[in-house]
Amino acid sequence: MTGKLEWGVRGVFLPMITPFKDDLSIDWEGLDTLVEWAIEEVGVDGLVPVGTTGESPTLSHQEHIDVIRRVVQRTAGRVPVMPGSGSNSTKEAIELTLAAKAAGADASLQVTPYYNKPTQAQLFEHFKAIGEAADLPIILYNIPGRTSRNIDPLTTIRLWKEVPQVVGTKEASGDLQQAMAVLAETDESFTMYSGEDIMTFALLCHGGAGAIAAVAHVVGKEISEMCRAVWDGELERARALHFRTMPVVRALFVEPNPIPVKQAVAWLGLPAGPLRPPLGPLSPEGAEVLRREMKAGGWL
Repeated sequence: MTGKLEWGVRGVFLPMITPFKDDLSIDWEGLDTLVEWAIEEVGVDGLVPVGTTGESPTLSHQEHIDVIRRVVQRTAGRVPVMPGSGSNSTKEAIELTLAAKAAGADASLQVTPYYNKPTQAQLFEHFKAIGEAADLPIILYNIPGRTSRNIDPLTTIRLWKEVPQVVGTKEASGDLQQAMAVLAETDESFTMYSGEDIMTFALLCHGGAGAIAAVAHVVGKEISEMCRAVWDGELERARALHFRTMPVVRALFVEPNPIPVKQAVAWLGLPAGPLRPPLGPLSPEGAEVLRREMKAGGWL
């Protein structure tokens, strides 16, 4: 692990929505508002623009880069910015990551290549190539439910050992045994964030460094408090926070992310706007579930 890049940032990162106007163009002033709200009101430890929650599949490459630039500029160094810059094309992922670095990003979130189903050996070479080209801290993003490809624990561990730029992972497989297998073979230089929000408490108890949590748009303060309670050894308080937020966490995934999250943000009086097709508005049934749980918990 010679020359391993330093990272080690703990806490809650907000995977930001991308606010749109009614004509589906990006609401740039709304994006600025969300940055300020996340940092000053919620108190997040970092921002993740243009990820899954940011509807990155429907952004053009130029929009993708422009959003990163805008968030970095507005953040002005107050918290780290870790944009999504992955792709199922290694060449494209390198180009996006180089653009993110040029924009001033602090790290890169690299999703597992989707649809084309690379082998574990090919996954290793993919992430290695990005790291060598951009030399920016890389957080792997393992979400097999969306990509159809899991990064096996041995591959994650090998990447951490052999690729200096690989400093952690966003673990969204929902497999706690897999997460434990990785944490057991890595040290404090490897940073694991929960990407499956209902499992954040469990992952923290096994050594997780926090969460990249879509639900932080609603319960960001509570998730941050839960993290710190675990790290302070106050497990009863952390467990109580977990069970308090669990119903609304589930409701925020009543339909595919970011459909419910964007509706919740709009209800909070913040810029959100419509979703870009093929995604669309939350169904009346989903809205009823989400509204009920937000009201029950005092978030609406």
